[in-house]
Amino acid sequence: MTDDIRVLIVDDQALVRMGFRMLLDAEPGITVVGEAADGAEGIRLATSTKPDVILMDVRMPGLDGIAATAEALRVSPASRVIILTTFDLDEYAFGGLRAGASGFLLKDTRPAELLAAVRAVATGEAAISTRVTRRMLDLFGARLPEAGASALDTLTPREREILLAIGEGLSNGEIGERFVLSESTVKTHVGRVLLKLGLRDRVQAVIFAFEHGLV
Repeated sequence: MTDDIRVLIVDDQALVRMGFRMLLDAEPGITVVGEAADGAEGIRLATSTKPDVILMDVRMPGLDGIAATAEALRVSPASRVIILTTFDLDEYAFGGLRAGASGFLLKDTRPAELLAAVRAVATGEAAISTRVTRRMLDLFGARLPEAGASALDTLTPREREILLAIGEGLSNGEIGERFVLSESTVKTHVGRVLLKLGLRDRVQAVIFAFEHGLV
């Protein structure tokens, strides 16, 4: 029997926190270990509870969610952060991912998708809203610098295809379906891409793809 996924909720709206807690506490295998009304309190609770996943609001009084994400991951490096916001604004998505978040979802995400995202990031996957990914493609792609040849030239044609698919926000299963590969083969390719490019995880791969105008 595995341990429950421990979740910390950080949001300045009490009703939002209550809604998330009710949803998460009703889900087998997930336990809410704390609630915080602002970024500073979220950091204190992250320090004391060491949660597996932090649901982090963006717009909060005092310390905002982007700065709080970076600091929470400093004090609890094993935690994973999902940025949550009502605003479909790409600077928040990009800022949150650059701060170390493993996911970015809009607050109108369906409950099943939120639960799936919590489980995904707890196992090291990324959880990025398709809507956000599409908007980032539209708004950032055209004005990001061209990729430098040195790092990308180390990738095989298949690995480059895998990197592009990661940049589009596809999961390992979806990448496997696109290229008719088993999920274990996709995981192997993803691992090689991360190693060759010196990236920590697939979230950094998404950032790399956007920053280098690959998607």
